[in-house]
Amino acid sequence: MATPAWLTARPIAHRGLHDRRQNLIENTVGAAKAAILQNFAIECDVQLTADGEVIVFHDDELDRLTTSQGAVKKRTLAEIKALTLKNTDEKIPTLGEFLANISGQTPLICEIKSSFDANPVPADRCCAILQSYDGPVAIKSFDPFVVANIRVLAPERPRGFIGESRYDDPEWDFLTAPEKQALISLNHLVDTNPDFLSWYCKDLEQTGPCLGRSVVGLPLMTWTVRNKEEMLHAYKFADQIVFENFIP
Repeated sequence: MATPAWLTARPIAHRGLHDRRQNLIENTVGAAKAAILQNFAIECDVQLTADGEVIVFHDDELDRLTTSQGAVKKRTLAEIKALTLKNTDEKIPTLGEFLANISGQTPLICEIKSSFDANPVPADRCCAILQSYDGPVAIKSFDPFVVANIRVLAPERPRGFIGESRYDDPEWDFLTAPEKQALISLNHLVDTNPDFLSWYCKDLEQTGPCLGRSVVGLPLMTWTVRNKEEMLHAYKFADQIVFENFIP
């Protein structure tokens, strides 16, 4: 599909326009509404509960943001809904609740979290919910399996691959060296056929994002830009930024 202009028209608030000083917590309805008020697009993270419901939450564990502990995937939606986010009255929203509050007022970039275990259910459930949503929304993932699945399930939605050029953080230790290299080299493009790339802002001068943008012609968004100096650098290489902790 032709990549729509709205995908890169507005700076994208990372997990909404969150600000703890104002009790606006990432990936909440409050952070989404704050982004809408300032005319920013919104990026959010989605994952499954133990009973297969789609919630808007980034971390694998509940500890950092909630009044509870343990793995998100081991909790049912009812258990998740019984929790509050630290120092607020906010709850973790379902994807349906999140969409209802955005209601097409600004573009949404929806990241599907993955365990790289070839599980089709997260994409299946997310795309099923998005099917009835009329607003502008794109879907992306770090996992090529998920992106390829989106290609089949929701060909009408812009889909993107999230990448970086090193994968040297310990969180990626579960991948082998050849698996990391395949991601860095975009070896999956025939299967995923993405409409855009979303690349780590420290790696924008590396081969992968440069070739993806200049040779393949894929729009490039970059994450996570945290100040104006990083923003000015990012715009030399990318078409749009995913930002937090400042106002572009």
